[in-house]
Amino acid sequence: MAYRKRIVESELARKLASTGAVVIEGPKACGKTATARQVAASEVLLDVDAAARQAISVDPALVLGGKTPRLIDEWQMEPTIWNHIRRTVDDRAKPGQFILTGSAVPADEITRHGGAGRLTRLQMRPMTLAETGHSTGAVSLQDLLNGKAPRTPDPGLTIAGLTERIAAGGWPGLLDRSLDESLQAVRDYLEEICRVDVGRVGERRHDPERVSRLLRSLARNQATYASVSTLAADTGGGEGPIKEETAQEYLATLGRLMIIEDLLPWAPHLRSKSRVRSAPKRLFIDPSLAVAALRATPERLLQDLNLLGFLYEALVIRDLRVYAQAVDAQVLQYRDNTGLEVDAIVETADGRWAAFEIKLGSGMAAEGAANLLKFSKRVDIAKRGKPSALAVIVGSGYGYVRPDGVAVIPVGALGA
Repeated sequence: MAYRKRIVESELARKLASTGAVVIEGPKACGKTATARQVAASEVLLDVDAAARQAISVDPALVLGGKTPRLIDEWQMEPTIWNHIRRTVDDRAKPGQFILTGSAVPADEITRHGGAGRLTRLQMRPMTLAETGHSTGAVSLQDLLNGKAPRTPDPGLTIAGLTERIAAGGWPGLLDRSLDESLQAVRDYLEEICRVDVGRVGERRHDPERVSRLLRSLARNQATYASVSTLAADTGGGEGPIKEETAQEYLATLGRLMIIEDLLPWAPHLRSKSRVRSAPKRLFIDPSLAVAALRATPERLLQDLNLLGFLYEALVIRDLRVYAQAVDAQVLQYRDNTGLEVDAIVETADGRWAAFEIKLGSGMAAEGAANLLKFSKRVDIAKRGKPSALAVIVGSGYGYVRPDGVAVIPVGALGA
């Protein structure tokens, strides 16, 4: 299968030019190794090379030698290599020596010491619609943050087609597979997480069935503020809730596997007496994992538009995170004690920000716009600055700016 260009490539090049080693982190099968290979001059694959794993304990130089940048794939399988890489970077005193890829985050004590100034991290996620070719990318997030008004014809992505993308996900290895094959592959992927990976990475023995029930609960509560107590109750099933501490441990392990990535709250200066809530939104790294956990199909999702709306929101958040990272920005969400919510806030390192409502149906753009305008009046712009954009991201239709100044953007036109 031919390699498809990734947005994260530019960031990888910048980091390699300034740092001794770059650690690419992301879930299994999101394309880390393939992207690293575009610039690596040599490689060692620790997940399949038993001899290399043994050599690390005997003579690490045998593994670290080779043309640079040298790719060390699935490095967390032999985490002791971290300190050897650090020392080698120090000795060589040159940037771009190593690329490390990993699909699980080792325990903190492994990487707590010695990485600063020597190693830098790069987050990688499944492919966006722009990367898979299902978005034209005509409306750039960077342009929106620079205050440019969006204007685009209908990109032609239908709700039915969008639903298929939600179900199949942004996994590069599945792009040339049929929809049925993709659905089965993602289910198998999630099954492997339950039965093998959680036990390999977690701190205690796990019950695969309980992990599976937790994943189904997360899927039903995708893009919501589900509490740990709710997830614990669902996970326990007919036996009664599991301990919240246990649920937290499972969630932490899924986070280390980069299967889930919660959306954290934005805390602006407010003009009103409203108080910002601190709960995160629960999200899978890719909405196809929620579809797999529920064993759903695009046809079933189209019959449950409420669930489809939440999964669509998760897809848009996935893409916004990738586009935002490319411009040194982060994606957050807002909810206050009055019940006012905003689906996504993109904030740059230099303080610019834009607010987005995410609505599957283009007919809901007016509702989203009204919510954004209400929210913007609560933000103290004297302290926080005016928003670069207020926009509703819809599932289909045209891109334009409404008379009230709120933009309407079809997701099939959104890009970096």
